[in-house]
This record gives sequence, C-alpha cells and structure tokens, in this order.
Amino acid sequence: MATQSTRHFVASVGIDWGDTKHDFCLQICGEDNVEFGCIPHRVECIDDWARALHQRFGGPIAVALELAKGPIVAALQKYDFFTLFPINPTTLAKYRQAFKPSRAKDDPSDAELALDLLQRHPERFTPLTPQSASMRSLASLIEQRRLLVSDRVRFTNRLRSALKQYFPQTLDWFEQIDTMLFCDFLSQWPTLLAVKRAHSKTLEAFFHSHNCRRALLIEQRIKSIRSAAALTNDTGIITPYRLHSLALVAQLRTTLAAIDMFDKEIAALAPTLPDFALFESLPGAGPHLTPRLLVAFGEQRERFHSAHELQQYAGIAPVTERSGKKSWVHWRWQCPRFLRQTFVEWADQTVNKSFWAGAYYRQQRGKGASHQAAVRALAFKWIRVLYRCWQTGRVYDESVYLNALRKRGSPLLLHAASNETLGCLAQIT
Repeated sequence: MATQSTRHFVASVGIDWGDTKHDFCLQICGEDNVEFGCIPHRVECIDDWARALHQRFGGPIAVALELAKGPIVAALQKYDFFTLFPINPTTLAKYRQAFKPSRAKDDPSDAELALDLLQRHPERFTPLTPQSASMRSLASLIEQRRLLVSDRVRFTNRLRSALKQYFPQTLDWFEQIDTMLFCDFLSQWPTLLAVKRAHSKTLEAFFHSHNCRRALLIEQRIKSIRSAAALTNDTGIITPYRLHSLALVAQLRTTLAAIDMFDKEIAALAPTLPDFALFESLPGAGPHLTPRLLVAFGEQRERFHSAHELQQYAGIAPVTERSGKKSWVHWRWQCPRFLRQTFVEWADQTVNKSFWAGAYYRQQRGKGASHQAAVRALAFKWIRVLYRCWQTGRVYDESVYLNALRKRGSPLLLHAASNETLGCLAQIT
C-alpha cells in the first residue's frame, strides 16, 4: 500500500489516546528535543490544542496514533494541517517490549514510542486518507448492522434455551424464532396453558394477520396445540422462565426492528455510490453482501497496488513461517476480521451460483481440504478476479472468465468436465 515520507512535515506528534485524556509527545523537525503534554478529552480542549499547534508551526504536522477511527480521529480530521498515521496496536506493543522486556507501560512513553516509530520507519505507515462521507457512512452502517445480527443470534439462543425449560412445543410449531410472528405469538400466549385456552378462530385470525395463510399449516399448528402435553406444571419453573422469555422477546423485537431500519438505510444509500453496479452483478452477492463487498474494496483504487496486497490485508492470503529446516503455513491472525468475514461468506455463496467456483470448491474438497479451508481458498481466487474488475471498472461476466480459463487450458475446467461426465455415467448406469 502507498506510504508517505515525514520529511516535509514541520513537526511530528505521537498520541496515546484514552477515554478521558490523550497523552502526546511532540518533536520539531530537525531538533532532537521532545515535548510531552496531555489533552483532556473535551471538544474545546482538543480544538484549543490543535489551533495552538497551527499558530505555532503553521505548516503540516504528522500525527501517529494507535487507531484509524474513533472520537479523537474524527476530532483531528477536522484540520487539514494534520496528517494522521495509524499504527497497529500490536506493532506498538511489540516495539515497546523490544526495549522493555519487563512489559512496563506508561501513556507518555507509548506516545513517544509511536512518534519514534513514525520518525524512524515512515515508509512502513500509510497516511489516513478518508473516503467520501457516503462510503464511510455505508461502512459504518454495515458494521453496526452486523453487530445487531450478532445480538439477534444471542437473544434467539437464550430464548430457545429458556423455552426448553417450560414450553418446548413452540420450537416445533415455528421453523424460525427470530421473526415478529414468533415474538407476537409468545407475547400473547407465553405459556402452554394460555394458548390452549385460546379459541381456534382466535388462533386462525392471529396467523392470518401475520400473513400466514396456508390452511394446512395453520390446521396442523392448532391440532398440535390442542394435543400438546405440558412439560411441567411446577410454577417454580414456569413463572421465572416465562418472565425471562418475555424479556428476551422484547429485546429480540427491538433488535429485529433495528435491523430492518438499517437494511432500509443501506438499501437507499448503497445504490448511490459509483461502483454499486460492479458488485451488484456478482453471483451470490444479494442485497446484504453487495454493500459489504462495495465497502471492502472502497473507492480509492490507488490504495492497493495489486490483488496480493488486498489478499494480505484482508487476511485471506496465508502466512508462511520458516526457521531453520522447519516451515509451516497458517492463516493470518492479525487482520480486519469483518473484512475477511465478508470475503469468506460471499465466496461460500458462490459455490452453487458460479460454475468455476463450484468446480474449484469441489476440487479443494477432493484434495482433503475442510469446508472452511476450501472456501478461504476460493475467496483467495475471487479477490484476484474482482480486483481486476475493480481496477478496470468492468462488470464481472461469468462467460468471459470461463472463456479465459478455456483459452489458458485451465485444469480446473478439465477437472469439472470429467466430474460432470462421471456424474452422467453414474445416472445412466
């Protein structure tokens, strides 16, 4: 990725950010002495400090800090005379440990180490260049939506566990419990005794009001309700778990409504970005993965010089470690996990929607790779394809790519063709 020298800056600052204060270490270009200070985490204090530096130095100032986004980053990005250089926290921790094996840590010294790293190795760090407000908004929306999805999974797991204690029949009556239908049903009839007392017409009206109009399914549910036997009649179990279930339903209902709100906002914002059509046409992308892939690549095409750089940054490219006669390969432990998750989840969706992707996945499985390893290998290949499309602005075309594989005499197509032939012979015999 592109880097930038610190020679043209009039001063450099290392910041150790915190919740209530930010320690900093400042060095003027061409001088050896450093200055230490502390900024309270209040808007007016940060603004006063920034203006004082600008009045003092006038020119551009380099700032090294341990994060690429957050309140202090947003505050400093308001000023065009600051150039921010994010430093990986693990990098700074290892650098500190190299000089302090005792693991002693102090905020001012961490600020000095961040400054020292930037001064000695400027070519290793990339200046933070914000993308457009729309792209940054979309990135934040999809990340926060994913957190809500995780909340939904957690609430449904806890709700399922609670219902198994006193009202397990509901889990058989409904295929999915992370729906408003299930939440409304349990809110209206939180126990087996309560739903048994309901009239059949009432139950039918409830299902109809929730767009469930399959007569056979409704009849089966009502019949099952009438014949259901209580797991327990112990009020010492039913009362607390009923209240627990209702509390979880309330949280789940709020989470489902929030996810729906985020989906609408994402669906409205994503199509306004220039490269949306490029990712919308991809096999298996769909309404949820299209915005995530759009954000994964972003709009700064100069950010990555090759597909391999993106593969490494996303954590898809494996890491090789060698020491003496030993050598072993493993996946990357330090990477943007949500980004890696995006590529892996989308690659998994393409197995049944792209001919060559399905053939490659089956080839990897035939070699003994696990499902996850095969999907990661497929994601690795997909990034190379998408990077080319992203750089040229050309929409992905499956037939064009298959023709390119055929012209190169790719063994992947030969392997897929032989498998299809064997499958046809097996069906005939």
